[in-house]
Amino acid sequence: MNLGILGVLLAAAPPAAAERAAKELATVNLQIRRAEPADYKAACELHAQPNALRGTLQLPFPSEEKWKERLAKHGDNDYGLVACVDDRIVGIVHLQAGPWSARRAHVGILGMAVHDQWAGKGIGTALVKAVIDLADNWLNLSRLELSVYTDNEPALRLYKKLGFEVEGTHRKYAFREGAYVDAHTMARVR
Repeated sequence: MNLGILGVLLAAAPPAAAERAAKELATVNLQIRRAEPADYKAACELHAQPNALRGTLQLPFPSEEKWKERLAKHGDNDYGLVACVDDRIVGIVHLQAGPWSARRAHVGILGMAVHDQWAGKGIGTALVKAVIDLADNWLNLSRLELSVYTDNEPALRLYKKLGFEVEGTHRKYAFREGAYVDAHTMARVR
């Protein structure tokens, strides 16, 4: 891991947690790469984790076949990245860049999940930083958008540290675990 990523990871976590994350990540081989269709089994397994499932719009009991299809169908404006530790996928982020409309060609929408065993260890920070770099320096996107459940405090802290701001709240955004939950719409504008 290079020191640039380590510095970013430290900035996004509380001091004690940052120290633990730095020690743990310093001992692993973290790599971020493009998601490939062959990653479908790992993506399916990651999204079946209880906390990862709770933080996304995915349903329980994900289908490997659906993940295989999803990863194979990425279009020209879809960018999936995975975080790997010792060749094991521990996180995934998806950036869908415009244009849905020529007037929104400057916008990207992202979604992310981290394997439960790797939550709170800097994986999400590394993935979002990689997406920000892609958006800013290669795709010329000036607005990144996402939705996050209002009770997902770790994700909210992460996104705020990386420049995202809450722009509004969707009441009854999604049905999860037998109840409707709210979500914030957040954006990073440069």
